[in-house]
Amino acid sequence: MRAEEIVKEAARKIVTMEVRGAARIAKFAAETLKEFAERLETSNPEEFDEKMKFAAETLLNTRPTAVSLYNAVNYVMNYSGESVEEKKLSIKKRAEEFIEWVKNAHKNIGEFGARRIKEGSVVMTHCNSSAALSVIKEAYRQGKIEMVFATESRPRRQGFITVRELASEGIPVTLIVDSAVRYFMNDIDCVVVGADTITANGALINKIGTSQIALAAKEARVPFMVAAETYKFSPKTLFGELVEIEERDAEEVAPPEILSLNIKVRNPAFDVTPREYIDVIVTEIGAIPPEMAYLIIRERLGYAFEEKGEIRISPKHFD
Repeated sequence: MRAEEIVKEAARKIVTMEVRGAARIAKFAAETLKEFAERLETSNPEEFDEKMKFAAETLLNTRPTAVSLYNAVNYVMNYSGESVEEKKLSIKKRAEEFIEWVKNAHKNIGEFGARRIKEGSVVMTHCNSSAALSVIKEAYRQGKIEMVFATESRPRRQGFITVRELASEGIPVTLIVDSAVRYFMNDIDCVVVGADTITANGALINKIGTSQIALAAKEARVPFMVAAETYKFSPKTLFGELVEIEERDAEEVAPPEILSLNIKVRNPAFDVTPREYIDVIVTEIGAIPPEMAYLIIRERLGYAFEEKGEIRISPKHFD
C-alpha cells in the first residue's frame, strides 16, 4: 500500500469509528504517521515535509473534538533533521515515544484512581473509556467494587463494548439505558468516566450524556471522577479557542422511514460538563482538582507558537 493510501485508510477508520476511543485514536494516529513516513519515496526534504503535513492535516480533520488526536499528531510532527533519513528517524523516535506514553498512562491512572474508590462500592461508567476502565479494573482487583452500572451510550452503543470487556474479566456489570441514569443514581457510590478533552478552565468534553450524569451525581452527592491522560488536556483553550463539538450523521439516530418525514435531526457526539460538577481528575501523574488543568497544560505539556500560529508541543515534557 502506498503512503497516501495508508493515511487515507487510517482517516476512514477514524471517521467510521472502526478505530474509536480517544486513547486508541491517539495511538493509531502516531502509528499511522510513523508508517506513512517510512513508506514515503522521496529524497527531497522539502517534498517530504509537505507530504507529512498532508498526512497530519488528513488525520486532524477526522475528529475535531478529540484533543488527544491533535496532541498525538502535533507531538510526532515536531520532528527534526536535515535529510530525509534524519527526518524519518526523528518521526520514528517521536511516534514510539508517544505510543509508549499511551501504554504506560493507563497503569498509573488505574492505580491512582482505585485509591479513591471505597470498599464495597457500586460504580457507574459511561461510554467506553480505556482510562476509566483501568480505574474500575484495578479497584475490582483490590476487592473494592461489588457492581458496575454501564450505560448503553446511544446512538453508537459504546456501552456494549464496555460491558463485554468488564464481563470478560469476571466483573459484575449491569447494563442500563442512558435515560435510566437518574433512576439508579441513589444506588451508586462513585461515577468514573473518561475524557475526550479537558479545557484550560477544567471543564470536561466527553461522550454526549456525560453532563447529565454529572448533574444527577451532583444532586445525589455522588463523587464524579474523570480519568484522563494528560495528552487529553487542550493547549488551544489557553488562548480562548473554543472546543468544536462534533455533530454526526442523522442516520445514526433515526431509521430511513423517520428521516423521510423531512424532519431535522441533531446528533452531537459530545457535551460539556462544567468543572463544578467534577470532584477529581485522575491523570498518569496524579489526582488533581479540575482547577489545576491550567497548570497541567502549561507545565506538563508545554507549548510554543510557530509563525503560523500553530501550537507545538515541547518534547521535554513527555519524558
